[in-house]
Amino acid sequence: MAKQLNAEQKTIAQILNDPNRAKFLIPDYQRPYSWEREQCETLWEDILAFAYPIDHVFNANNDRYFLGTILTFQNDYYESEVIDGQQRLITFLLMLRAFYEAFEKIDCANKENILNGIGKCIWNGDEFGNVDKASLKLKSEVASDEDVAEFKKILETGATTEKNPSNYSVNYRLFTSWIAAFKDENPDSFSFLPMRILNNCILLPIEADNQNTALRIFTTLNDRGMPLSDADIFKAQFYKFFSQYGKQSKESFIKRWKALAELCDKNFSPRKGTPVDDLFMRYSYYAKTKKAVEQNSRINETFSNTRDFYAEDNYELLRDKETFADLEMLAKFWDDVTNRNNRFSSKILKKLYVLSYSPYGVWSYVVSLYFMSWRELDEEDFGRFLDKITALILINGILDFGKQTIRRPFVLEFKNIYNGEPIKFEQYRQKESLVRSRLGEMNFSNSKPITRTMLAWWTFRDSAQELPPLGTKLHIEHIYARNRHENFVSLSNPNSLETLGNKALLEERINIGAADYRFADKKKYYLGWQPPGKGKKYQDGTFNQELRHLAETHNDFTEGDILARNEKIFDAFIAYLREQNLLL
Repeated sequence: MAKQLNAEQKTIAQILNDPNRAKFLIPDYQRPYSWEREQCETLWEDILAFAYPIDHVFNANNDRYFLGTILTFQNDYYESEVIDGQQRLITFLLMLRAFYEAFEKIDCANKENILNGIGKCIWNGDEFGNVDKASLKLKSEVASDEDVAEFKKILETGATTEKNPSNYSVNYRLFTSWIAAFKDENPDSFSFLPMRILNNCILLPIEADNQNTALRIFTTLNDRGMPLSDADIFKAQFYKFFSQYGKQSKESFIKRWKALAELCDKNFSPRKGTPVDDLFMRYSYYAKTKKAVEQNSRINETFSNTRDFYAEDNYELLRDKETFADLEMLAKFWDDVTNRNNRFSSKILKKLYVLSYSPYGVWSYVVSLYFMSWRELDEEDFGRFLDKITALILINGILDFGKQTIRRPFVLEFKNIYNGEPIKFEQYRQKESLVRSRLGEMNFSNSKPITRTMLAWWTFRDSAQELPPLGTKLHIEHIYARNRHENFVSLSNPNSLETLGNKALLEERINIGAADYRFADKKKYYLGWQPPGKGKKYQDGTFNQELRHLAETHNDFTEGDILARNEKIFDAFIAYLREQNLLL
């Protein structure tokens, strides 16, 4: 049975003197110390207001000031690994070290008791109860924190330099100056301040039974700042792995990781998590499939959590140079896809562009699996693969089977994709009558993601249709304007407005200008036109060849044209599904 969570309010002294927490560890995957003057000043002023209240006499037995939570778990080395609260914990240790330094230099009552109380919170003790200044209560191994050595130096020696710009040094100097000022202004009550901080300021330490539990709790509870991403943890594992090969290897990894992150930031926009998280998710489909093939095991349809998968066998997958090289290769592949680099023909780029409008993100993971499995892609084979998954996605969207249903047919084909076998989706074939019936009943409103996907497929099935320039935003155009139906010539069936026969993809700039006009007035926007007036710039027409053709051959676009075009799209779609062998 898993150990239950342990959570009980404790004073700072109790937490830092707890024998069950011999040492706190800020793990390598945490972010660097980031508190600045504003946060430290707020903390200092709050503590002073609490320790020296103006509305009553301080009661050491009853007065308490709650400072927040500390979330930890005990790692394999019996250290309390800090998941949440590290910024606050580090700041308190800097403050306490400044107090220790101040009391070492003055004579006052209870000086030794005060120094002993503070010292036991900063350093571990020896067998006789004396503090050992070589054994700190907290150690930081943050991989990306270049100033962590300065923190260690401050706690060990109480010294820093005015020129050191790190947050550790700046904040330590701030606390030193504030403590000195308070001592000068309140010499008679100065000795009470550190004891009230130690004994009356409380935290809520939450101890989880393992790292994953602690990380999940943190993600649930944390509503300030950014929770730790999967990439933070994975980066730290790689950092440790490459660091063991020496300084040059470590420095090379840091540069490579930065370049990898930049590629992901440029090309990925996940709905949740970071762009680098998304890369690890895409790679996991390949890694999981490869593992299942090698072990001759079944691929779980639900898949494990990405973080849990990479954590298997003590992050074995991330202790491998080949894994990191694979991630770089996969990131470059998607950079080539997004930016239409020379890796692909125009034909392949158009198929990938259509998939970019998919309502299901799983397509990018499946394409990643295909690429990582074969790496050197055959144009014809890759094109057939893209058509097959596009057809599956479209039919799933038309029949409205949902996001979870689309995963199963893909999972069943993962080993075939990895082994280079044709994918068939035989268990997913549908009756043609059912698909036709659904097409006829469906309202293709602009709010439905499948509407945009169908229009993208229809637009780029024309071999002569070119892609729009990079960065072009496409809107859904009502060829027969809704405003025309409402204010001019009403359709006999208003539902025709929201059929595919009345919709097309159009550049945002053109859609804004042409949206409410009659077709005769839209034509110039589709074909390009010269606005009246001196110095007006010629307005280019649309990239959409079908709309250009309609503008060149039609003086009007009527209800009959909507219905005819709608039927044409449906017939072409059924033929496409038949070509992909997805119809019964």
